[in-house]
Amino acid sequence: MTQVYNDEGVVVPVTVIEAGPCVVTQVRTVDRDGYDAVQLGFGDRPRRLASRAARGHVAAISGRRQKVRAATGVESAVKAECEPKVFVREFRCEDADHGLEVGQSLAADAVADWKFIDVIGTSKGRGHAGVMKRHNFKGQRATHGVKRVHRHGGSIGQSADPARVMKGTRMAGRYGGVRITVRNLKVVRADAENNMLLVEGAVPGANGGFVVLRHSARNRKA
Repeated sequence: MTQVYNDEGVVVPVTVIEAGPCVVTQVRTVDRDGYDAVQLGFGDRPRRLASRAARGHVAAISGRRQKVRAATGVESAVKAECEPKVFVREFRCEDADHGLEVGQSLAADAVADWKFIDVIGTSKGRGHAGVMKRHNFKGQRATHGVKRVHRHGGSIGQSADPARVMKGTRMAGRYGGVRITVRNLKVVRADAENNMLLVEGAVPGANGGFVVLRHSARNRKA
């Protein structure tokens, strides 16, 4: 995160996102796949670390199955002819009028017209955490009568009725490492030359993590 000045001269906290280049690795159609979608890939993976399936997904490698399909007259899907990608995600489309083709590269200016976006990522994994860190409990008193249970959760059950622990009781457990969606973040600036997108506010995940940018449906008309 950093901060920039907006047009009014006000300092705005922003998160810098590397939003490209993203290569169109596949285009799904209703006739062939039953639905319309566009598949995008980001980040080149070294070929020595990529599996044969990952390499064959983006380039023609003359595999055995591909030769059999060609011999039977089945047309092979168009390949992007690029390096294997580290992060691949598919986006559903309402129809086939998106105008994207396999192999096309998208830069940060592809979302420059969006005023608000939703950022989807994986939150930081914190492992097994206690109730004070996981649920913001205030803890017990650090005075006389409290013996080494200052950060404990306290009583969780009842007496004879209902004589059980209720479902959903907040306790210690695994914290973080889940899918998080932050909605309605304002797009401050889009730098197509450096493929940088400046978004007002914070996004989920650690530095260097992968996120998905989605046009905000709530403020799409704004």
